[in-house]
Amino acid sequence: MDSGKISGLLIDLDGVLYVGSEVIPGAIEALEKLRKSGIPFRFVTNTTTRTADSLVRKLERLGFAVKPEDIFSAVTATLGFLRNQGATLPSVHAVVRDSVLPEFRDFPRDDEAPDYVVVGDIGASWSYGLMNRIFRQLNAGARLLAMHRNRFFLSEDGLSVDIGCFVAGLEHVSGQEAIVIGKPNRTFFETASLSLGCPLRKIAMVGDDLVSDVGAAQKMGMHGIQVRTGKFSEAQLAESKIIPDFILDSIANLPETLT
Repeated sequence: MDSGKISGLLIDLDGVLYVGSEVIPGAIEALEKLRKSGIPFRFVTNTTTRTADSLVRKLERLGFAVKPEDIFSAVTATLGFLRNQGATLPSVHAVVRDSVLPEFRDFPRDDEAPDYVVVGDIGASWSYGLMNRIFRQLNAGARLLAMHRNRFFLSEDGLSVDIGCFVAGLEHVSGQEAIVIGKPNRTFFETASLSLGCPLRKIAMVGDDLVSDVGAAQKMGMHGIQVRTGKFSEAQLAESKIIPDFILDSIANLPETLT
């Protein structure tokens, strides 16, 4: 593929710019080069443990220059979805971290018979009791709203289970298909892409997830750029039918690839 066809970028955060509290070498410089070259970019993330403002503060602490409007997160997209469900705000049971819970303050809280059960990353707080409680709420008519359904992520301790397995389990026992908000949701990608001012065919998604980043972007008519950082797996790449348009050692190689 001709890199000259790329006029805008969507860039994942965790695993691409940083892992935990460690910056990917060359990431800060790469973004500075992209800005100087005039290629617009936005950040898209399935992170559900932080609000958009918290993400901005983290990026700034790590040395990145970023504006809140440049970040499109699964949390903000979930809030937008809920606000668009009618004149009356729906009630929710928000299964999220305490750090994110205040974002749902405008919605009636109902931990017994909510309109929506919203599932985010709660780490080790998952339990049989919580799963059974959610199962009963879904059986009673609540809709299952997943901020994303990633299978795993790379933490500072290594590869770790993400919320996808819990979402899949709840779908299985309830017979209900979850509404998935973050990547690879098409609306999520389209919303982030609109602010770039260029058609989808000229946008590339840069990510460490072969399926949710690269493959999902390609299905939408965008380009997919895989980086060999974060949770990237050579074995998964070899076994997958997904063929990235570019495979880079890291985002540090992105500016030279596009010029």
